[in-house]
Amino acid sequence: MNFISLAAATETFLVKETVIMLVTVLIAAALGYFLGSINTAVLYSKLRYKKDIRDYGSGNAGMTNMLRTFGKGAAAITLLGDLGKTVIAILLTQLIAMGFGSLSDQLGMEYMNLAAYTAALFSITGHCFPIYYKMRGGKGVAAVAAAAAVLSPMAFVCLLILFVLMVWGFKYVSLASVICVMLYPVLLNRLYGPGISNIFALVIAALIVWRHRENIKRLWNGTENKISFKKKKKDDNGESGKDGK
Repeated sequence: MNFISLAAATETFLVKETVIMLVTVLIAAALGYFLGSINTAVLYSKLRYKKDIRDYGSGNAGMTNMLRTFGKGAAAITLLGDLGKTVIAILLTQLIAMGFGSLSDQLGMEYMNLAAYTAALFSITGHCFPIYYKMRGGKGVAAVAAAAAVLSPMAFVCLLILFVLMVWGFKYVSLASVICVMLYPVLLNRLYGPGISNIFALVIAALIVWRHRENIKRLWNGTENKISFKKKKKDDNGESGKDGK
């Protein structure tokens, strides 16, 4: 009788565990996607300049195109917004997961990683394919950086140093972005060992590389634009020039 009771209690616990994990993942996905779909570049360009950044330069709703089109101030605001929304999505998801109490403690670190990386992945997806802007978003690099900074700080520092050196040396933001994001799952495995985070990192890397497919073609053909650190003369509308592709 005791054995039967123990088996029934174990089965009940496993069912509750599975339900909580499923609910947490669904909440993380929804929270990440809808927050990630808020595009700082589109909002700021429309509010500040009465223009849609997607109609200028490379057509990409991200920091690099904002830098080329509207200057450093607009690019900085875009970067902060893109970083912030992903960080908020991850932290809120972690709070929700911990809010389940002792059960979340029993599920362990993998449960928390699953929830956090789900929020990160869907925030990045929302940035790339925002529901509020007809699926026309950015390329997700800043969102990936934010996720890495929160979830894998050692890997983030290594990749940030590499990114800065590559941009400084080669002047290609796209090249540095693709190389760094491809190295992300490799670094995770080396620094933290195997785990569910590696699977998410591989999916994220594949998404970002695919979003840069046109940049990769231009890099191959030698027609990709280099980033310029020189201050450009702005016109009356605040534009710095439309040299993006």
